Amino acid sequence: MQFPTRRMRRLRKSSQIRKILRETTLQAEDFIYPLFIKEELEEGAGEPIETMPGQYRYSLEDAVDEAKRLEKLGLQSVLLFGMPEEKDEMGTSAYATDGIVQQTVRRLKAETDLVVITDVCLCQYTTHGHCGIVEEGEIINDETLQLLAKTALSHAEAGADIVAPSDMMDGRIGVIRNMLDDAGFQNTLIMSYAAKYASAFYAPFRDAVCSAPSFGDRKTHQMSPSNVEEALLETELDLEEGADIVMVKPAMAYLDVISKVKETFRVPTAAYQVSGEYSMLRAGIEAEYLTEDSIYESLLSIKRAGADLIITHFAPDFLEGKIIEKC
Repeated sequence: MQFPTRRMRRLRKSSQIRKILRETTLQAEDFIYPLFIKEELEEGAGEPIETMPGQYRYSLEDAVDEAKRLEKLGLQSVLLFGMPEEKDEMGTSAYATDGIVQQTVRRLKAETDLVVITDVCLCQYTTHGHCGIVEEGEIINDETLQLLAKTALSHAEAGADIVAPSDMMDGRIGVIRNMLDDAGFQNTLIMSYAAKYASAFYAPFRDAVCSAPSFGDRKTHQMSPSNVEEALLETELDLEEGADIVMVKPAMAYLDVISKVKETFRVPTAAYQVSGEYSMLRAGIEAEYLTEDSIYESLLSIKRAGADLIITHFAPDFLEGKIIEKC
C-alpha cells in the first residue's frame, strides 16, 4: 500500500514553519487589564490580593502610574473597578461625581491614550454586596436600572470611552443607552456582560473588591452554567437594546459559548478570564504542576474560540514578555 502523499508533519517540521502557519496569534491590543482602585488606600504601595498572587489593589495615584507603565509596554485598554470608602444600601458612591472610578477616569484620560472602560455595577458600593436594590431579601430589577444608568452616565461624564454593565439586570442596556443618548453621550460605547454565568470561578474577585454578598447568592440574575441557548438569547436582547460589544464571562470553562456567540452574531466579542482562572493557573505553576506555557495556551484558546478582546489579569505578563509562544 502506497504511503499517503499528504504528510501533515511537513507543516510542523521547524519552528519557523510552525510560526508562519499559525492560524491564531495574540497581540497586545487583544488584552484589557483590570485595575482595582481602593479609595482609602495610601499612595506608594499596592495592597496585595491574597487570593490572586501578583495582583494588587491600588490607590488612585498608583493605579494611574501602573496604567502608564503598562501603556509604554503596549497596553491599549484598562477596565476599572472601584472600592469606595463609604458604602450604603443604595450604592450611592457608585454614581457620585467624585467617586473613585470617576476620579480615576479623569486622570487616565488626561494623562494617557488608553481606552478606558468602567465596570458598571452596585455590588462593590452596597453594604449588602448585591448588584441592585434589595427589598425584603429580593434584588429588585426595575428600580435598580435607574441607578445603574446614573452610574454609567457619571462614568461617561468623567470621560470613559466604554461603560460595561456587569449586573445582569433585565433591560439595563436599553435604559443605559437611552440615558447616555439623552445626555449627549451617543458616542460612548456599551460593552455588555451579556452572558455572565453564576460561576464558582469568581471567588477570588469577590475578595479582591470586597464585594461578597452578605446573604444569599446571585443565581437569580446570573446565568446557570448548564445553559447555552439562554446565553444566545441574552446576547440578542442586549444587542437589540444597543450594546456595541458583548462579553462572555468566565472564559475558559465557556469556550463553547464564546464560539457560538461569535458565530451567531458576528459582533465585537469579549471574554473575561476571571480571577479564579487566573489563581488556578498561578497555583498550578507555583506548585510546579504546570509551566508558564499554560498561561499562553489558555489565552490562545480564548482567542481561538472567537474572542476579539480578552480581559485578563495576565496582561502584564504578556506585555513584559514573561509568557510567549514557543514554536
